[in-house]
Amino acid sequence: MYDLIKNVESGDMSKPPRVSLAEMSRVTGKMLNHGDSQHLTAGAAPTLDDLTQSLHFSPGDGRIWLNGQRMQLLHTTSLGALRRELLESIGAERTRGLLTRVGYSAGARDAQLLRERWPNAEPGSLFAAGPRMHSLEGAVKVEPLHFEFDFERGTYHGEFLWHHSSEAEVHQADFGIGTEPACWMQTGYAIGYTSAMIGRLTIYREVECTCMGHHRCRLIGKPADEWDNVEEDLRFLNAEAFVSTTAYGVPQQAAELPGDDQRPYADKEMVGVSSAFNAACHMLRRVAPTAATVLFTGESGVGKELFAYMLHQISPRKEQPFVAVNCAAIPETLIESELFGVERGAYTGASHSRPGRFERASGGTLFLDEIGTLSLVAQGKLLRALQEGEIERVGGVRSVKVDVRLVAATNVDLREEIRQGRFREDLFFRLNVFPIHLPPLRDRRDDIPLLMGYFMRHYGQKHQRRVTGFTARAVDALLNYHFPGNIRELQNLVERGVIYADEGGPIDLPHLFTSGEESQTSYFSLAQTGRLTGHGGATPTAPAQQETPAPGALLDVLPAMLRQQAQGKGWSLDQLESTLILAAVQRADGNLSAAARMLGLTRPQLSYRMKKLQQP
Repeated sequence: MYDLIKNVESGDMSKPPRVSLAEMSRVTGKMLNHGDSQHLTAGAAPTLDDLTQSLHFSPGDGRIWLNGQRMQLLHTTSLGALRRELLESIGAERTRGLLTRVGYSAGARDAQLLRERWPNAEPGSLFAAGPRMHSLEGAVKVEPLHFEFDFERGTYHGEFLWHHSSEAEVHQADFGIGTEPACWMQTGYAIGYTSAMIGRLTIYREVECTCMGHHRCRLIGKPADEWDNVEEDLRFLNAEAFVSTTAYGVPQQAAELPGDDQRPYADKEMVGVSSAFNAACHMLRRVAPTAATVLFTGESGVGKELFAYMLHQISPRKEQPFVAVNCAAIPETLIESELFGVERGAYTGASHSRPGRFERASGGTLFLDEIGTLSLVAQGKLLRALQEGEIERVGGVRSVKVDVRLVAATNVDLREEIRQGRFREDLFFRLNVFPIHLPPLRDRRDDIPLLMGYFMRHYGQKHQRRVTGFTARAVDALLNYHFPGNIRELQNLVERGVIYADEGGPIDLPHLFTSGEESQTSYFSLAQTGRLTGHGGATPTAPAQQETPAPGALLDVLPAMLRQQAQGKGWSLDQLESTLILAAVQRADGNLSAAARMLGLTRPQLSYRMKKLQQP
């Protein structure tokens, strides 16, 4: 679009808009799955100019935008003061981990934004955009020495130089020359960006640092399982020791969930590095040593039962039983006998006495899943058991003392259930001692590459199939999919991909979305006819997506501009821009988001330009 505007202003329409190799590959249905820094298409987007144009300042309302996301300037001296206070208060080990995870989150978020902003960009140019973005943000000047990637094999190797590292400068100012590298946040950024791009955890090590007396910092990156002693690197990505590193392709016995092989949790592990996941883990660690009742909330499929089991495993009760009950799976007529047990002869068919779940869990943890489905009668009996600390079997004549830590979970809003008269308020307050909300997968997208790799290896071993990784468009699809089924849906998609993929080959987009899932518009390209073209057998299924205006929808406005210019009516660049903006807004019936898509802009960028038009 910008090439066309410039040509209109100059009157030179002899040069058609440049089409990159990546855009051509989208139209033909072929993806560039490998490449290196020595064979990048010259001028392929996003260039440094493209990134610079994505940075906007709005001093009047106190906001800065980069690729549609709000940013904030921070003095390096303030960053240094924060770093110094962290080191003095919590120590170097925890400070390094905290800053590494902050950097990881920033890098993964930038990778996501660049994919969304330039969905048709070549993979190689997106890899090169990471150092440019990091330089633009003022952290460091990045000089790529060499990098190469292969999506089919899931490999990546890169080596970079860092000049003028702000993190090294502030560290050196406070602590002088030392023996260890100090660019922790910047290393985390590189790990997060590359891992999100390739869909596989890639670890970087800073092998030279100005804080160690070197002239510049030097960084080397490759997949986690190709490093020796990578556990040292991975522990800084995990906020808690009970989070597994086996998900990163590095087996570590201590991180695996202990338990009987017959348990459904024996082969499942806690996986994640996102801030939302780490926040939940911190709360889990805080409440684990106590006997407080815990209520897990969150959508279906976010892993509430796994969190409950891990809570038991890191608590003083870990040697005692962990008993899980799915309240929704037990008929109302049987819930009392299942929870509290039954005495022989209590009813027809009760030929022997049987302890209930409370007795079986005595000394340990009782987990009640989907507790919101219990009937009001069952809720009353449960409330009495919690208040008195004792139960009475069905048909029994004596009370039995039980020492149980209760953990409950629900995927519904219990406060709303109370307002609707479907849940007892007194039971809610008994359960809501220490609530922990587990975020949906769409709020912890930084964890998707780790979960992809974990499930790929897990199901490859389970089904005895060898797949090498994910293609570029498969990674793009999963990183942008909204996951209504959360982790459970991602797990199913990857298992399906492992089964569908050719032996020894990568998992591709057609192997994943085969059951009516609604893919995002970024998985389709715009053909020369203006119609959306799917790749790899995929088709745009959502009607709203088919009607979404795409960049290039205003090309028919340009001939009129040329005719007026030929008649002697000169057009300035501002006039061309304002005409295109107004045409887009009018064509989108005032919908700024749709108009921004027509122009190839983000909504904040369009709003910024419209404010300029309104100024006298």
